[in-house]
Amino acid sequence: VQLQASGGGLVQAGGSLRLSCAASGRTFVNYAVYWFRQTPGKEREFVSGIQWSGNRMDYARSVQGRFTISIDNAMNAVYLQMNSLKSEDTAVYYCGIGKYSWLNTREASGIEYWGQGTLVTVSS
Repeated sequence: VQLQASGGGLVQAGGSLRLSCAASGRTFVNYAVYWFRQTPGKEREFVSGIQWSGNRMDYARSVQGRFTISIDNAMNAVYLQMNSLKSEDTAVYYCGIGKYSWLNTREASGIEYWGQGTLVTVSS
């Protein structure tokens, strides 16, 4: 399976971006899909996750109320709408497929497949 993350870029604080994660070689059916982010020298941290059915989502406290995750199974894609961006949101964002079919992790070790990452830079 290959995951392709896209949509990153440079945005001013308070602005918005929408990240996309497209899968090839496998659908998201029966899996949970996650977004993590990483800055230099730090561990990859959980941002958000969604059950393939779209009826369960999870968010890190730091993005709750600002970010929205969604899934389009017809397009085999997951999206992360990021609003009210802050400088501390600057990171490389990675999408990943979880090891299990249910939404159950906030740890990078719980991810089976990773995409290549897309850089989000928020200027203050």
